[in-house]
Amino acid sequence: MADVTLKKTSPEPPEGLAGFVADWSSDQRAFKQVSWGKAMMWILLLSDTFIFGIFLVAYMVARSSTPETWPNASEVFALHIGGADIPLILIAIMTFVLISSSGTMAMAVNSAYRRARGPTALLMLATALLGACFVGMQAFEWSKLIAEGVRPWGNPWGAEQFGASFFMITGFHGTHVTIGVIFLLLVAHRVWRGDFDLDRRSWLSRGNGDYESVEIMGLYWHFVDLVWVFIFAFFYLW
Repeated sequence: MADVTLKKTSPEPPEGLAGFVADWSSDQRAFKQVSWGKAMMWILLLSDTFIFGIFLVAYMVARSSTPETWPNASEVFALHIGGADIPLILIAIMTFVLISSSGTMAMAVNSAYRRARGPTALLMLATALLGACFVGMQAFEWSKLIAEGVRPWGNPWGAEQFGASFFMITGFHGTHVTIGVIFLLLVAHRVWRGDFDLDRRSWLSRGNGDYESVEIMGLYWHFVDLVWVFIFAFFYLW
């Protein structure tokens, strides 16, 4: 007897209005295995990507279109140490601190997967500390530039658009880092208390050993670090 192989044919997708409705209602299937917390965080990060993208494109347009001389980053962001001006030294330290915090956050998420309560909380606290150090150094940078005469409407080194672009973009990013530090401390506190291991739901915790809030914070924090790489390249290296 000859073998007969039956091939399964997938049903044809609906056409017309029914096809349109099926396409736009596919989120039920796309997000069936994803929690709302994680899905909402991805939507937030996507929205922030557009906002930061618009800011950076506006910065490029302003810098490229102005006839005035754009300030030299090596001079503007130099620190006077030991009788010499060292260019971008503070920015290099800030970048190292923030990128290092991405490493501690990744280790915190890894510990959360293993339900290691102590290491998770400590690594999140370390991440929050590094983030707070970054914000502190950024505040010092702002105060230095303000003392030297930089304003949103002008600066002593050339193009007036420099001050407005710098304060808007770095301030928006610094606000994100500050919010991240606050939520890192909140989640770390709940991890340390053992809220994630209890058999009950609470704010930021679904209980029963579900440490998903740590992973969601990791998504947010890695995004903030990635955005800084672009800001660093546009403002300090260009």
